[in-house]
Amino acid sequence: MHKNNITSVFLLGFPNLHSLNILLFLFLLLLYCVTICGNSIIIVLVSMSKNLHSPMYFFITQVSFVDILMTMDIVPNLLHIVLHDGGSMSLAACLSQMSVGANTESSQCLILTVMSYDRYMAICNPLRYNAIINKTFCVKSVIASWLVTILLMLNIEIDIYKSDFCGPNIIDHFFCDFAPVLKLSCSDMSLIQIQVAVLSVIAIICPFTMIIVSYVYIITTILSIRSISGRQKAFSTCSSHLTVVCIFYGTLLSVYLVPAKEQISATSKVLSLLYTVVTPLVNPFIYSLRNKDFKEAFEKCTRTII
Repeated sequence: MHKNNITSVFLLGFPNLHSLNILLFLFLLLLYCVTICGNSIIIVLVSMSKNLHSPMYFFITQVSFVDILMTMDIVPNLLHIVLHDGGSMSLAACLSQMSVGANTESSQCLILTVMSYDRYMAICNPLRYNAIINKTFCVKSVIASWLVTILLMLNIEIDIYKSDFCGPNIIDHFFCDFAPVLKLSCSDMSLIQIQVAVLSVIAIICPFTMIIVSYVYIITTILSIRSISGRQKAFSTCSSHLTVVCIFYGTLLSVYLVPAKEQISATSKVLSLLYTVVTPLVNPFIYSLRNKDFKEAFEKCTRTII
């Protein structure tokens, strides 16, 4: 018989900050506002400017959309936790946060992989680029990324929802992630842990491997270009994406692939902050600050509003 002895969980957050809570709250609130505004501006600019109606910018809007979802899933509750030295939430809300977070992370991995293929075709096979990377391909690839993610996650989520949660109900983290949630269950979670491991390989390792292979070909092609200006121009078209991949995967792999027993709790939380809070913040700046098309679109949009 399925029974849950706990109906809520308590997230410890950052219990040793004490007097710094207010400063951290204000800092995170600022980051939250900038993240939502920055990613929203990217989406609006691409939708309004005809110069930005290309596959590369379409994929950038999808990254911004995922970043908004991830931020809204985690940061509002994080702000409450920081302000009140921890916070409680219902078990159902905790499991929902875990599901949304896992789906957004996985879809981000797949979308970044599609973007690497887009850059590969643009640099390594430019003559066939427009024939293959068209509007239909872009839409289908994004839909496929979400469908694959949802289908991969569905069975694991159902099994977790069916599990018994007997406590203790304390999570030493600032959001409900897989590992801390599974520790709350008194059911046999060995099968689910295997499923999570397999999912990590499919949704994180395989896409990352594909991105590496794509960039091996991209870099080889760029190095074969004789003119220095040609090399710089080719590399500039993929440097932003490569930067985002390094930041996102660097922190994600550190959190999920390093065994939990080898992680210091504080270090794990900091790394989690990087990919859940900092990465969605910096992505819009990485994609737009050095991009002439974004700057021109922003200036034109600003003049129109004024």
